[in-house]
Amino acid sequence: MKKYRLQIGLDVDDVLYDCNGYALEWLNREEQIDPPLRVYDIHSWGEGNNEVINRRIHYFSNPDFVASQPILKGAKEFVRDLCDVAEVFFVSAVPPACMSARALRLRKDFPEVPSENILLGTRKDLVRLDILLDDGAHNISHSPATYPVLFRKPWNNHLSGLLSVNTYADFLHLVEILREASAAPKPDVSKGGVICLVGPTGSGKNEIATALVREYGMKKPISATTRPRREGESDTDYRFLTKEAFLAEAEVGAFLETTVYSGYHFGTAAAELDRVVEAGEIAVLPIDICGALTLKNRYRSKAKLIFVRRRRESVILDIVSRTLAPRDKTCRILSLDDEYRNEELCDLTVGADGGAAEAAEAIASSVFEARE
Repeated sequence: MKKYRLQIGLDVDDVLYDCNGYALEWLNREEQIDPPLRVYDIHSWGEGNNEVINRRIHYFSNPDFVASQPILKGAKEFVRDLCDVAEVFFVSAVPPACMSARALRLRKDFPEVPSENILLGTRKDLVRLDILLDDGAHNISHSPATYPVLFRKPWNNHLSGLLSVNTYADFLHLVEILREASAAPKPDVSKGGVICLVGPTGSGKNEIATALVREYGMKKPISATTRPRREGESDTDYRFLTKEAFLAEAEVGAFLETTVYSGYHFGTAAAELDRVVEAGEIAVLPIDICGALTLKNRYRSKAKLIFVRRRRESVILDIVSRTLAPRDKTCRILSLDDEYRNEELCDLTVGADGGAAEAAEAIASSVFEARE
């Protein structure tokens, strides 16, 4: 990947301009809906909602609607900042009748992006870029971009395992991490650091972490989560919080990183992890790729990202055997291609088909050989 002038594509609707929320405003006004529909009532991109909410979609083909969409707060500053470090492209799927309205708005609102970098059409799967930011999960899953990134919205919060961000600041931070990845020093956590175990649900990350703690003296900081406690889990597995309590702690900076997985929030406590690293010990965390990259940025060479690879059929069998809601199982299975793609961002891959003990031994060998 290019180090300094990345080619970055930005979706437009609900990334730069308000689309779904604005369409609901038109729908509420024209049909006099009471109580009015809100953007949080949209649970699926496109037509996967109830009949009333689905009627918002016909506005997307109205040139007057496209021409008047409100620009999202901070979008202009975001694009200017991004242009300082990358070549920016707008990648927007609009019908032919709306293309002129879309192009004119983009040229007016974002003059720093050349007109030839405005790509309009519906075949986003043909656009090859270093990074793509999009709120449509279908566009992320089918993108040939090196790093497709999901922009979190109410209609995609149930999705798991994807590179994702919640804000413009998060995305700029991620871009900086990816720019520096090729020049980062080889990680060495033998004298204290963080091992991030990355991989899909069912790959065995938690079992490997337990083996590393039990057999090799590593530490497993307790993460916070809003998901329900599973059978057999104790307070040493997670700190189980209500959503309100979790968000309250996040607002005061209690977490180094937070993520949403299958609709539940997860967070890593800053104080506990810093204490382990500063004491010269090794922390091990099963974590998603977004959290792992955040920790990599914080601890630099003292963070090692390890991808846990297990045969796909074994992973799927593990997922379907769990006591999860059918929708949750489906989302996890559908995200597997994206999860396996995260291997490219890790420092090391360890196979888990031979069991947790074997994988833990391989990880320990890679860590402690640096001491010799």
